[in-house]
Amino acid sequence: MRLKLTFIAALVAAVAVAASAVPAGAAVQTRGLTEFDGTVLSKNAKNRSFRLRDFERGTVRIFVTRNTRFERIAGFAGLKVGAKNIESVVRKRDGRWVAVEVERSGRDDRRDDDDRNDDRDDDDRSGPGGGDDD
Repeated sequence: MRLKLTFIAALVAAVAVAASAVPAGAAVQTRGLTEFDGTVLSKNAKNRSFRLRDFERGTVRIFVTRNTRFERIAGFAGLKVGAKNIESVVRKRDGRWVAVEVERSGRDDRRDDDDRNDDRDDDDRSGPGGGDDD
């Protein structure tokens, strides 16, 4: 038991040291992929690229291919200049950032306050004060 606790403590310490070694603002990289997030500054339909102002690393030009996946955005046409909270997972190919995935991140701002309040008005809770049976 003591050996198991010592091992777990050593493992937690190693993870903490590894996490602190990554500088703040470093691009997230996994298996050759990098993630940028920020605001769309411009879009070029002719060469299917857009410029993204990353919050921490500056502006990057990202190219889109037919294999690029879009989530919560209606394809390249749905990507609008000024769109905020855009995340792009990219891969460096021939010196250019090529998007593997582009998505809108963060909170879903399309719901209005009335929709959020409707969730609180549901009376399907049980217990004292939680239903019509009280």
